[in-house]
Amino acid sequence: MRTRYDKSTDSLYVELRDLPAKRTVELEEDILLDIGADGQPVGYDIQHASKKSDFIARLVIEQAAAE
Repeated sequence: MRTRYDKSTDSLYVELRDLPAKRTVELEEDILLDIGADGQPVGYDIQHASKKSDFIARLVIEQAAAE
């Protein structure tokens, strides 16, 4: 898992796998899930990330538990 944060837009990208997204699904307002060709998640695009700390914490914990 890798992350990229853009302070100027308060956006965070959490990359789960280094693969291109084939489609994107909106999970909730300001949280998009990128899906790969195999139908599995490749990353999360989180807008207004500083206000989404609960979601980000859950995501990190779930990914750590899955490893």
